[in-house]
Amino acid sequence: MSSASHSTSRSASHGTVKSYVVGFILSLGLTALSFGAVMSGTLPRDMILPAITLLAVVQLLIQLICFLHLGTAPEQRNNTMIFILTGSLIATIVGGSLWVMHNANVNMMPTQISPERARVKD
Repeated sequence: MSSASHSTSRSASHGTVKSYVVGFILSLGLTALSFGAVMSGTLPRDMILPAITLLAVVQLLIQLICFLHLGTAPEQRNNTMIFILTGSLIATIVGGSLWVMHNANVNMMPTQISPERARVKD
């Protein structure tokens, strides 16, 4: 491999200054919108959490694309697939743990029935 093709393939995996600046400005804007959603009082109280969650997901996607360079280009597909599989694994472990803890909580809670009443039902 010549040094010219080696430097080209190396620079292809890194972003440009423009992509970093755009990502930074968009991230700052989304952070300001989240802050404004809470502090301005223009949103109804029950809409603040969904708005912040939506803005956080959009900001996550922008940061993945602009800073971590995840995308569908051939040189980025491996990283994108590893990221998706890692996210799926974490979601499965966290979701399964929450499910087990919820079921343990529901099934192991003391009942609101007195011992005398329990004996009558037997």
